[in-house]
Amino acid sequence: MKLKKYALISVSDKNRIEVLADFLSENGYTILATGKTYSLLQTNNIPVTEVSGFTGFPEIFGGRVKTLNPLVMGSILFRRFHHEDPAEAEKQNMVDLDVVCVNLYSFQKVAANPDSTTDELIENIDIGGPSLIRAAAKNHHSVSVLTSPDQYDDFISRFMDKRVDTVYRQELAVRAFEMTANYDVAISNTLAGKLRVEKSYISYSSPIVSRLRYGENPHQNAYLSGDFYKYFEKIHGKELSFNNILDINAAFEICREFERPSAVIIKHNNPSGAAVSDSLKAAYLGALACDPVAAFGGIVAFNAEVNDELAVVLNEIFLEVILAPSFSEKALEILKKKKDRRLLIINNMDYKTESNIRSIPGGFLTQDEDSIEDDFVNLKVVTSKAPSTDEENDLKFAWAIARYAKSNSIVFVKEGRTIGIGAGQVSRVDAVKVAVMKAKQLGLSLEGSVVASDAFFPFSDGLVECVNAGAAAFIQPGGSVRDDEVIRTANELKVSMVFTGKRHFKH
Repeated sequence: MKLKKYALISVSDKNRIEVLADFLSENGYTILATGKTYSLLQTNNIPVTEVSGFTGFPEIFGGRVKTLNPLVMGSILFRRFHHEDPAEAEKQNMVDLDVVCVNLYSFQKVAANPDSTTDELIENIDIGGPSLIRAAAKNHHSVSVLTSPDQYDDFISRFMDKRVDTVYRQELAVRAFEMTANYDVAISNTLAGKLRVEKSYISYSSPIVSRLRYGENPHQNAYLSGDFYKYFEKIHGKELSFNNILDINAAFEICREFERPSAVIIKHNNPSGAAVSDSLKAAYLGALACDPVAAFGGIVAFNAEVNDELAVVLNEIFLEVILAPSFSEKALEILKKKKDRRLLIINNMDYKTESNIRSIPGGFLTQDEDSIEDDFVNLKVVTSKAPSTDEENDLKFAWAIARYAKSNSIVFVKEGRTIGIGAGQVSRVDAVKVAVMKAKQLGLSLEGSVVASDAFFPFSDGLVECVNAGAAAFIQPGGSVRDDEVIRTANELKVSMVFTGKRHFKH
């Protein structure tokens, strides 16, 4: 028994759909379509039957119900090689609907508009589309499911060469299930936020943009997903690596903290130097001076336009990546002379993530994004001596940098630039010693500097080490059982100290 071949086309994205429809029609398919897709195909003189004409049941509720009909679903789902299904399909006047081309209402586009109402979101939740896609994907042994215009040319080519086989249909099915899964995640996440319903699942879905050359190490596979290139536009240089992207994010996160011209140099996901000044060039030179050795092969980010004067200085050492909101034409001419260096434009300095996710055996850890927005509102001076205005400005700058350095972290700052950073140490006093050692190696004076500690000083020893090196003022969260001891030591040493009440571990 051989049933006549049918194809169902119902698409929100109508790009090039007439090409696919015309091809199917020329190759003996009866085409079923709905609503605007039906009208478009008619306008292009492609033979087409409206789904309601095929089912004998009209679209109802303003188009909410169109394709959810046993005749349609059965024609997709019946098992062509089952010993009973074909006969039952014929008995129920079903057809061999073996091509399903469907994509969905653009819920994500509506959700991206912060002014969208709950009713608008609800009306843009596709019901029939996902059902058709899942049905076709489930029965991929016999049915080809197309969910994107990007698939049309390959399908046509394979059809002409008689290569629409089970393996190909399996691939299409996986893509189809990925699409509906991504769609459902977008809906559940959006509505949970809009309706203020506490979630019971952590759901994340993001399209793979590219396969990277490798991960942190050459033996690791790695992929980039999501909208990274919506926020960062690569305008020159080699492909970005996994480590490049991690460091780019770290540099971007820090440099956008400041209103004054700022420069941040990142190496291995830690700040090796940072500064604010009256010009980007001065800020860069200040950041570079903190650790010019580590800066080699590093990543530098700026919060304002890079001009030709700065570009000349940047060309003096090897930098993997330079990113900024913009580059002058002359600066680009200079910087592009190094072919392998990556240049990126930051398209959105105000972007903020709401949460971050880490994988663990059997699941994930999810947390709110760390923030320092309210840290300076209730700064508490806990010593007899208060910091001067200049010291307080440096303390705030040091605090922002310490937030991004790996714990345990200690950051020495003077006159708007880092002059010693100790990060990723197993004890706080070790972090102090590393920062002091690095400063001494580079001939940087810590006299009159300020210090930020990302968490409290558990003992007085770390504070004493800092003062002996020249520190005059401190910022830390407080909260240790020995706070009184640390405060007493600070008073004895005649230095100032403020508490923020909030720590910033970064593991």
